[in-house]
Amino acid sequence: MSHYDYLVVGSGLYGATFAHLAKQAGKSVLVIDKRPHWGGNIYCENIEGINVHKYGAHIFHTNNKEVWDFVNSFVEFNRYTNSPVANYKGKLFNLPFNMNTFYQMWHITTPEEAQHKIEEQREEIRRKLLQNGIAEPRNLEEQALMLVGTDIYEALIKGYTEKQWGRKCTELPAFIIKRLPVRFVFDNNYFNDRYQGIPIGGYNKLIEGLLYGIETITGADFFGDRNHWESIADNIVFTGKIDEFFNYQLGHLEYRSVRFEQEVHEIPNYQGNAVVNYTDAEIAYTRIIEHKHFEMFGEDIAKCPHTVISKEYSTEWHNGIEPYYPINDERNNQLLEEYKTIAKQRPNVIFGGRLAEYRYYDMAPTIEQAISTYRKYQK
Repeated sequence: MSHYDYLVVGSGLYGATFAHLAKQAGKSVLVIDKRPHWGGNIYCENIEGINVHKYGAHIFHTNNKEVWDFVNSFVEFNRYTNSPVANYKGKLFNLPFNMNTFYQMWHITTPEEAQHKIEEQREEIRRKLLQNGIAEPRNLEEQALMLVGTDIYEALIKGYTEKQWGRKCTELPAFIIKRLPVRFVFDNNYFNDRYQGIPIGGYNKLIEGLLYGIETITGADFFGDRNHWESIADNIVFTGKIDEFFNYQLGHLEYRSVRFEQEVHEIPNYQGNAVVNYTDAEIAYTRIIEHKHFEMFGEDIAKCPHTVISKEYSTEWHNGIEPYYPINDERNNQLLEEYKTIAKQRPNVIFGGRLAEYRYYDMAPTIEQAISTYRKYQK
């Protein structure tokens, strides 16, 4: 086998972006992935003519024009705007919290009324906490109540958050919710970013563009023949779990995971929206994704006679299932710092992306980080 400047372990956004930049600079690159396909968690599977986000919904959004132009150089993005809906015991609310939400909850129509209602509830919470000698929120529940009041918390935050984390809100640290965006305008656009959309034809188009002309091997497990893979490249870009790279010698970092139940329905439209969150605790899944709404609009929805939905269940992570969300509590953050210390002893290994850096990344920041890291290593 040839010798390479870079072995990239993982073909998700970080690895594919880094590989593309290295290839453009004339470096020799090999990308390997243990899965049978490229793309990491943004991989799409075509079912009934619908691009299904196999590992959960991914919605691209950014204010960074360089990143937006970069991804659009590989594939054109559509006009999709993320406007999720919350279902609380059969009643629907628009998200994020905005004047539409407040009208649905309290039948009020002006920003002044909404501000007064929320402040009234916040003040009542502050008063009760102070009566009990509590000056600062001790947990997520108290933090959320202090930010948005009782009604919004009980209907739209409590049950969803407890399902997401598998713990009571009173057992979760307050820092998880630093702020809760509240908009006193009628605007259901979840993101404030200037650029937003989905690649036309799905995310596979983006990954195919990034990896064009680059040697790749799928179904290749780095840890299955580690000595071989490390011997064929001067540098390694590792996008897997940093604790696994070091054989868990300091202990395991913890994650939350997600289980998906996929259904094909012989109707053109199941829920009328791409994302519907289920915020009451009685329903086990956190949300339903209807994938066709990411790329089909207007009359095109009815032209496709089937639809595909995914029910998402938040679960505890264990070896053998996909790690999704880092649990950045004190214990895990301290362990991460210890792993980062020993990682410095491997200067030819670049640890990048969600798993290797043990932090949650949206897609645009993942690309930003890959670009930034590549440029730093070329200096």
